[in-house]
Amino acid sequence: MAPEKLSSKRSRRGAAAEGSSAAPEFDSHRFRSAEHQQCFEAIKGWSFHRERCIQLREDEYTNFQEEIARKHWTSRVTPMAKFDLEIVLEFYANAWPIEEGVRDMCSWVRGQWIAFDADALSQFLGDPLVLEEGQQCEFSQRRNRADGFDEEAIAQLLCTLGQDFARTVAGRRVRILCTSMTTLTQTWMTLQLSNVLPSDHNSDLPLPKCQLVYAILTRISVHVA
Repeated sequence: MAPEKLSSKRSRRGAAAEGSSAAPEFDSHRFRSAEHQQCFEAIKGWSFHRERCIQLREDEYTNFQEEIARKHWTSRVTPMAKFDLEIVLEFYANAWPIEEGVRDMCSWVRGQWIAFDADALSQFLGDPLVLEEGQQCEFSQRRNRADGFDEEAIAQLLCTLGQDFARTVAGRRVRILCTSMTTLTQTWMTLQLSNVLPSDHNSDLPLPKCQLVYAILTRISVHVA
């Protein structure tokens, strides 16, 4: 038996009531949804690592400057001088995945959609390394191989004479301490931990980040985005 049909007047009133209760209020100009606005409230106390602007004389750390120019990474060493922290927080809040396993690599910033997938980031950085569809940079290819990086070779290149990785009790290489690094390694570490893979822990480099510095110094192609 079909349900009894309600009068049109009552139906409209009921629908309006349901709509008002089902749609939570939020600032649609600043946030994608009420859930993203709640994310903003949750992360308002976050602190951020500021990128460093690297200014060197022409005759200072020339091998470092030459490699920056060769890789077209000038934008990585000259970040924006000013930023609005509230807008940065809104970007992160609106990028937060609400549904488990769903991430669209876009955020909502003051009425505009902002993509932050690898292609968008590469374009923002001036396309320092252009890859074909589905192609990986040499660094990513090597990291995905079991024999991709020779840890002994990394230690010889990144450490001062006689120094090596810090190891676990079992002898596994885990990180290189700043005191064991060459000056050039320390320079690349500073850039990496400030402008590429920000971290507040800058007294050493874990093995994966050592691989990145090694790749840079040996001119292995790196898609920084």
